[in-house]
Amino acid sequence: MRNRLMALLVAGLLLALAAPVGATDDCEFVLGFATLKSLIDAAEGPDTVGECLENESFDPMLGEAHQQTAGGLMVWRKADNWTGFSDGQRTWIHGPEGLQSRLATELLDWERIAQLRLNASGFEYAVGQPGGSLAVATISEPLTFNLAISNDASSSGILGFLFDGLTETSWLTDEVEPSLAASWEHSEDGLTWTFHLRRDVTWHDGQPFTAQDVDFTFNRLIYNDDIAASSRASFQFRVFDEESGTWRESPMTVTALDDYTVRCVLPAPFAPFLRSMGTAIYPKHILEPHVDDGTFASVWGIETDPAEIIGTGPFTIASYVPGEQIVMRRNPSYWLKDAAGNTLPYLETIEYTIVEDFEAELARFMAGEADIHGVLGEEFADLEPLQADGNFTIHRRGPAFGTTFLGFNMNPGTNPDTGEPYLAPEKLKWFQNVTFRQAVAHSIDKDAIIEGVLHGLGYPQWSSVSPAAGDFHNPDVRRYPYDIARANRMLDDLGWVDTDGDGVREDDAGNPISFTLVTNTGNTVRSSAGEIIHQGLTAIGIGADYQLIDFGVLVGQLVRTYDWEALIIGFTGGTDPHSGINLWHSAEGLHLWYPNQPEPATAWEAEIDELYIKASQELDRDQRVAYYHRAQAIAAENVPVIYTTLSERLTAVRNVFGNTTPTLYGLWDIRYLYRTDLAG
Repeated sequence: MRNRLMALLVAGLLLALAAPVGATDDCEFVLGFATLKSLIDAAEGPDTVGECLENESFDPMLGEAHQQTAGGLMVWRKADNWTGFSDGQRTWIHGPEGLQSRLATELLDWERIAQLRLNASGFEYAVGQPGGSLAVATISEPLTFNLAISNDASSSGILGFLFDGLTETSWLTDEVEPSLAASWEHSEDGLTWTFHLRRDVTWHDGQPFTAQDVDFTFNRLIYNDDIAASSRASFQFRVFDEESGTWRESPMTVTALDDYTVRCVLPAPFAPFLRSMGTAIYPKHILEPHVDDGTFASVWGIETDPAEIIGTGPFTIASYVPGEQIVMRRNPSYWLKDAAGNTLPYLETIEYTIVEDFEAELARFMAGEADIHGVLGEEFADLEPLQADGNFTIHRRGPAFGTTFLGFNMNPGTNPDTGEPYLAPEKLKWFQNVTFRQAVAHSIDKDAIIEGVLHGLGYPQWSSVSPAAGDFHNPDVRRYPYDIARANRMLDDLGWVDTDGDGVREDDAGNPISFTLVTNTGNTVRSSAGEIIHQGLTAIGIGADYQLIDFGVLVGQLVRTYDWEALIIGFTGGTDPHSGINLWHSAEGLHLWYPNQPEPATAWEAEIDELYIKASQELDRDQRVAYYHRAQAIAAENVPVIYTTLSERLTAVRNVFGNTTPTLYGLWDIRYLYRTDLAG
């Protein structure tokens, strides 16, 4: 209730300030708003809410209805069916407890969302000054320079600056906008899309960008069965075969009609199609020979001279010293211009210094050697009072989209080189047992992670989709509160008990229930959370050998060798759950617990497969939400991965940059970012 009151208060304070000055003749209070006004009028007097200024509007992203009045803002939240009013100083809520009110004291979750949305709506780009650099300290280091086959955020985070897609997604509004495609249109049935490309784009080597590059990217790379293209899952359309009663995969057709026109014909409707078309486009003249001779998987490896990595993006890689530094340099021929006609980006370089751990990241920031720092929960209390003297601002943006989870290997396959199973049979049996996984879920003390690791700046995660995704998030999935006694009872009921008194249970065949649990080095948040997870496992009689291993080794085990038992890892998320289809569809390579399934191994996996397909093809948002809610509920019931916590998005930024504002989706567009401390 406190969060709801505060949310409404700030939303009212922010939005009422922009309200029209006079009531409109056709404005009226409806349904719950009329009831709330009557209650407040009776308790406080008719001038508190005042006249209606704007009729009700519903925001499907937030699941909220708003109505402005002369006195402030009314809000109704679909998720928990409460109605409220704020005049900017005081908030009234009408819900199951009746009418309640109180004064504001601090900014909480929903108010922060209101503020972030207000930031975006009022933002305008300024014409900046070219030059200067953005300095970043990071534990992340790319594993490859070949973005088309990369599977890790460290590589894609760097390489994303080198490439563009036909579309891009706004950091202000999350809406799809033109990029390499200047415009597009589609048929009435939504299956045929025609993209008209920009005519002023060149590759980094000066060659013109054309529709042939788009044709090559899709037909020779993404749809090439001999190439493990990381974006293929986004463009594998599933079509239901009425005769067989099964889903079959079908690609779209991509055709270059002329040098600057591309036509895509989809086999089925696809709701996130335009968003997916933000996938990177690659140079045909550079890469086609490597596709032809079968060497594409080895081209643009991490040993490649960075000058050979050719894209259309705003930056190139000027230099790379493994384990030390990556320098990105401005593309002087980039196609995007500012309002004054100046070529973007403004920054001359982005300089990444590679460090060992988060402590080293912080040290460089505090020494003035980095301009931006992802603030950990444990750092916030120390950094917050230093903002003025340190000339930086800490931006808070609510729960992260990215997830952190514990997963178990359930792959029944065998190594094709050795013939040995990826996993010992007894361990496969444990991990495939849903009661075992549910018991483990009850052993994880999320509150301890939030308080001890995130220092109170975090949120327990129960669902596979973050609350940051708005109405796509299902808040009503099954939860597994920390309960060691309950977890022990569940394992006892399986007949898995400690028969020899050594503290480790044995299964019904007498095998000690022990396995190796790994996470990657350098990420102190993940490794510290792992310590708490390990303690919980020990408390329920599970023997886990907890180890920290190199991130590259960990990724290799996940996507190539499959020789792991249990791990703690994180995945980036997004505003549309379809971005998670690589993880959730059983046929995909990042379906971690058992990837690349020829047929769904379980009925619940088959149902999630179908729900993700239907949701991707459904154009009605409410129905899409229903599909994804059901998928989240199934995932929570079967816990193939056990979610832990979501961190607060905290970022410290030097107060020397223009064209920045914190929004739900970012802090800036790197192309428009400029330094304000350069000599004129």
